[in-house]
Amino acid sequence: MNNLMQPQDNGLLRFMTCGSVDDGKSTLIGRLLFDTKTILEDTLTNITRTSNKRGMDAVDLSLLTDGLQAEREQGITIDVAYRYFSTGTRKYIIADAPGHEQYTRNMVTAASTANLAIILIDARKGVLTQTRRHSFLAHLVGIPHIVVAVNKMDLVNHDQAVFDKIRTDYLAFAAQIGLANNGSDIRFIPMSALNGDMLVDRNDAMPWYSGETLLEILEQVPATCTEHNDSFRFPVQYVCRPQASDDPELHDFRGFMGRVESGEIAVGDKVTVLPSGQGSTVKAIQLGNDKLQTAISEQSVTLLLEDEIDISRGDMIVRASDAKEPVKQIEAMICWLSETPLSTARTYTIRHTTRESKAKVGSIAYKVDVNTLEHQAAQGLNMNDIARIEFKLAKPLAVDSYADNRATGAFIVIDESSNNTVGAGMII
Repeated sequence: MNNLMQPQDNGLLRFMTCGSVDDGKSTLIGRLLFDTKTILEDTLTNITRTSNKRGMDAVDLSLLTDGLQAEREQGITIDVAYRYFSTGTRKYIIADAPGHEQYTRNMVTAASTANLAIILIDARKGVLTQTRRHSFLAHLVGIPHIVVAVNKMDLVNHDQAVFDKIRTDYLAFAAQIGLANNGSDIRFIPMSALNGDMLVDRNDAMPWYSGETLLEILEQVPATCTEHNDSFRFPVQYVCRPQASDDPELHDFRGFMGRVESGEIAVGDKVTVLPSGQGSTVKAIQLGNDKLQTAISEQSVTLLLEDEIDISRGDMIVRASDAKEPVKQIEAMICWLSETPLSTARTYTIRHTTRESKAKVGSIAYKVDVNTLEHQAAQGLNMNDIARIEFKLAKPLAVDSYADNRATGAFIVIDESSNNTVGAGMII
């Protein structure tokens, strides 16, 4: 009986909101936090006081996410605002991404860890250039679940025809960029974030909509970004060799510590170490002081192998049947994050999982105009530019395509002179 009463735990879901200026992203998140009763009393008091100073009759819930002073003064989102809340069955991390083109890098950063994107559309304006740009970026970083939230339906008299037209227009665009053809889950919700219609409560304003509310969708979506990937990938972070111990079991202990980025592994499974290609068998799996029979995605564990082989930080342990040949040349879509332009003459450092390699730009195939989605010739890249680039590597990397595995298909580019992260890449 107790088991029947135990609430289901659906894990952690990371999702982001994006849309054009004044589409209501911050208000949507504020309403979601308010309706799920996850706002602290002192926070509510502060935003109530600020709303009253502005002469507002109701509480301005958008103030919950506009944390920077410049954002509150201008009424826009500049930085990525992260907020946390939980329900009885799941924990959430929300990223409120900026809508302006000049903050493209901020949005890519937020989208890189999200498993769901809420793309807001103003019911009065329909599908805009910024809507297309945000959808393209969500597609680029491989977000598998898209919720198109047609907001401010109260300002168009809750007209179903308006909602249906926006849905048709968006699906046509999604097919154009391949978003609708790659297995992405696209859902549409009519709503009013200001009034709370179709967020947590259904209300009676739109009886013609019989679909799920936003929270119902959020409660059901799978939590893991690599939910369809079963290839075992284990980048080694640290080699554990206890130096001083009276315990005979620890005298010859040699464990490889890291995080299971995808797939699962069990004691007795055959593995290959990349890039060396040496093989062995999993002897034991440890999580702290506990011994496990299997390790699954997102667990941080220590693996012990049957054979004494040379493994160090930066190597990757994979299941023998899933092993791929390491490469010294990669093609990737890259978002340039730095104010210093990319130079094809310079050497950069690429950090892929726990491994680093010197790299030079082989060629720039094209850069993407994020507004028109046209491909343009380029000799270099400026901040917020997105381009398809070929890199030549000094060391081999064990990579997957980003479409197959977001963890081992992604990398960052580091400037050697400043040690700053200047680019984020997704391997094709």
